[in-house]
This record gives sequence, C-alpha cells and structure tokens, in this order.
Amino acid sequence: MNAAPDRTLDETLAALADPHRRQVINLLRERPRPAGELARAVGLTPPAMSRHLRTLRQGGLVEESHPAFDARVRVYALRPGPMIELLRWLEETERMWSAQLGAFRDHLAQDRPTPPKAPDGEPAE
Repeated sequence: MNAAPDRTLDETLAALADPHRRQVINLLRERPRPAGELARAVGLTPPAMSRHLRTLRQGGLVEESHPAFDARVRVYALRPGPMIELLRWLEETERMWSAQLGAFRDHLAQDRPTPPKAPDGEPAE
C-alpha cells in the first residue's frame, strides 16, 4: 500500500476507536440523521456530539448537508469510501494471516510423525 491509503486507513481507524462514534456510525447505517437526533440517541450533549461528528467528518466517514428549509440544521450521512478501504485492508490482512498460519501448519506437519490411526480411521489414543 502506498502512503495515501495508509493515512486514510489510520484516520478511519482513529475515528472508529471511540465507542460513541461507532454508535453514530451504526445509527447512520439506518438512515441520515440530524446532529441533534444523533446526540439524543447516543446520550451526549450537543457540543460533545459536535466534536465526535467533526472527527468522523475529518476521517471521511460521514458527510454533512443542510436541508433547504433550515440551513442551521445539519444532517449527517455515511460515506462508503473509507469503510470500503477498511474492508479491503482487513481482507488483505486475513489472507496474509491465513497464508502464514497455513505455512506454519505445514512446517509443523513436516517435523512430526503422523500418529497411528485406529481401525475406524480415527487417530489412536
């Protein structure tokens, strides 16, 4: 991976590190929501929620819009890009670990004799 995806991944993971922010992400998975509704649902004061939403915006996980009827209202929605990058990284990491563990298993199998099998095909005790 080059530096830009690493930086994006770092920002995504940092934004998701806080349980309140993860709760916001879970709420936004259902539908876009106004900031005040998110604050009430998570149980935070509006200033505290504002700080968490800023972190999520800076991490690229959410985007803010304003309805035409009231520019003071901020509605937040998920942005899929950072989560897609996180999923790709997790898949790559899982493939790497599977390969490493498979190689370790094969190495161990070469160093140990195979245990004798009982007549029913199960390993003998």
